[in-house]
Amino acid sequence: MNIEKVKVLIIGSGPAGYTAAIYLGRANLAPVLYEGLQPGGQLTITTEIENFPGYPEGVSGWEMMSQLRVQAERFGTNVRAGIATKADLSCYPFKITIDDNKIIETEVLIIATGATAKYLGLPDEQKYAGSGVSACATCDGFFYKGLDVAVVGGGDTACEEAIYLSGLCNKVYMIVRRNELRASKVMRNRVETAKNIEVLWEHQTKGLFGEGVVQGAVLWKKKGTPEEEEVNIKIDGFFLAIGHQPNSEVFSEFIDTDSIGYIKTIPGSSKTNISGVFSCGDVQDPVYRQAVTAAGSGCMAAIDAERWLNEQVTL
Repeated sequence: MNIEKVKVLIIGSGPAGYTAAIYLGRANLAPVLYEGLQPGGQLTITTEIENFPGYPEGVSGWEMMSQLRVQAERFGTNVRAGIATKADLSCYPFKITIDDNKIIETEVLIIATGATAKYLGLPDEQKYAGSGVSACATCDGFFYKGLDVAVVGGGDTACEEAIYLSGLCNKVYMIVRRNELRASKVMRNRVETAKNIEVLWEHQTKGLFGEGVVQGAVLWKKKGTPEEEEVNIKIDGFFLAIGHQPNSEVFSEFIDTDSIGYIKTIPGSSKTNISGVFSCGDVQDPVYRQAVTAAGSGCMAAIDAERWLNEQVTL
C-alpha cells in the first residue's frame, strides 16, 4: 500500500477543518486536508446563511464553503478528495488510511469530521432538503418568521428547537411519537406554557407535500392501533430534532468519546486524550453546532497543534 509522510493532516472540510487549515497554512506548515464524505460539510446543503459574521446580505452554504476552500488553498493547504477509512493512533507517527488504498503518516492529526443529523428516512426529506426541511432551527428558523412549522422529536433538543421557533413563528407543532415528552421537567414546562406550541401526541410522520417547497405534512395518529388515522397539517417548515451522530467511529478505538460518540477534548482546548491529536467542530461539540463556533474551534485546534509541534522541537 502506498505510504505518504506529512507534518499536519486534517480530516474534514467544514468550517472547522478549513479554518484550521487557514491558520496552519499561514504558519507555513503546509497542511494536507481530506474532504471526507461531504466536501464542505453540512453547510453545503444549507440554502442561505445569515448568521455568520461578515455576510450582511447572507450567503449560500455552498458559496461560503467554496470561499473557505480557496482561502485555505491560498495559504498552502493541499485539499484532497478522500475518506478516512481506518486509523492507527497507537504509535507515532499516526497512520490514517484513505479510501482503503493509501496510508498517510502524520506528525499531527486534526479530526474535524463533523456530525450528521439523524433523519426519519423518508424520501420526502431528501426531496425538500433546503426547501422546507431542516435539522437546525437556530440556523434556519428566521426564514419561517410568522409561518407555521413542525418539529419532530420529544427530547430536550426538540423542546429547545420548538421553544426557539415559537419566538419566531406563528405556530409550532411538535410531532411526538409517544404520549409523553422525554425531555427534562424544565423543558416540558416551557413547552406547556408556550401559547403557540401544540404537541401532537402519538403522531408519526408519513410524508410531506407541496409544490417545490413544503406546504404540509401527512401524519399517522396512533399508528398500529385500532384508533389509527391519517392526519394532514399545513406547515411551511419541517424541523428534525431527533439527534445527531458524530462522525468519530473510525477513531473511536483510540480517542475518548462520550456515550453518543462525541470526541472528548480537554476543556478550554482542542486536545484529545492522545498527545498530538486534536479535534474541532461538531464532532466534539454536542451543544452549539454552529458554523461560527466550529470555525472558532478550528482556530483553537490549529494554534494548539502549532504549539505542540514547537514543543516537540525544544524537547
